[in-house]
Formats: sequence, C-alpha cells, structure tokens
Amino acid sequence: MTNLSQQIEIEYKNLLSKEEYERLQDYFKIDQSSIKKQINHYFDTSIFALKNLHSALRIREKGGKYELTLKQPAEIGLLETNQILTKEVAKGMLDGGKLPDGPVKTALLNVGFAVDTLEFFGTLTTYRAELEFEGGILVLDHSQYLKVEDFEVEYEVTDPEQGKVIFQQLLTNMHIPLRKTDNKIQRFYQQKYKS
Repeated sequence: MTNLSQQIEIEYKNLLSKEEYERLQDYFKIDQSSIKKQINHYFDTSIFALKNLHSALRIREKGGKYELTLKQPAEIGLLETNQILTKEVAKGMLDGGKLPDGPVKTALLNVGFAVDTLEFFGTLTTYRAELEFEGGILVLDHSQYLKVEDFEVEYEVTDPEQGKVIFQQLLTNMHIPLRKTDNKIQRFYQQKYKS
C-alpha cells in the first residue's frame, strides 16, 4: 500500500563504458540541454546500520529543490518514502543536524531504527537524461564521486517481468553486455572504503 509520500520502485540497471553511454545517447538522440544535474547526499550510521538493512537514505538536490528519500526492500523492488525539505532543513542535516519529523523519520522509527545515530557520508553528482521507452522510463546517468566517474543505464517499470525482457532486449540490440550493477550508494561506499 502506498500514499503520496511512498511508492514502489522497480528498476533494472547496467553499468556502461563511456563509449556505450555515448552510443545510447546518439541512438536516443539525447540533446545535451535535456541532461539535468542532481546531487545526492548520503547518510548512514558509523556501523552501516542502514546498509545492513539493505536500505539507503539520501537528500537529492535538483533544480534548487531538496527531497529526502528512504529506500527499503519490498516484496518486489524497493519501497521509497519521500519527503520534501526546505533548503535550510537540508543544509542543517548535512551540517550534522537531526532528521526532521515526517514520513521518513516515521518509517525508520517503525522498524526500530535509532535515527539519532545517522551521519552524513558524502556526495555523488549525477548528470541524468530521462525518456519514455516501451512503457517505462529509460534513464542515462553519468555520475561523479570520490574522483571516480561512471556511466549507467536504468529502466524504471511497473511490470517487473515485462520490464526485464525489454531491458535485456535493449542491451542485446545495442551490443552491451549485461553486467552485475550495484546501486549508486553501494558503488559510493565501495569506493570510499576501498582498502
């Protein structure tokens, strides 16, 4: 069951080489003016309590607006709980402030999470193009974080089985190998805590 602040996210993703990314941009005729910048600020505890729950918490800064998002495992896909923040509240969280009251804090408290233990971990910037494709949303991302850049394609769908077939067919048609692809926060953590 979802309300206005919650939705189920079902998506398929695949890391790309720069050449594959540019090939997809050309194929879908993506104009540079349609690529939007978004900045993700990630939070967890010092012992990775959210990561251990297969969950993630971020503030996304996009076009001067700030949205707090909690992603938690769901039966299919991920349950996203979203909350709009003012710039002041977002900056306060980034400066070590408390998690504001609202649906995200409620969702964490409902699973017994100690919200006062959250810490700001770092930032990932993504340049994103989105387009409608075969009943879903196709996303091309170029991300930069911790002196690394990567490229990926995502496909957001409502029907997981049909979406998987369409996504894999796109990769096949574009001669792009299927790669095991962690989500952005996992890639960020792997880079940050590389030994």
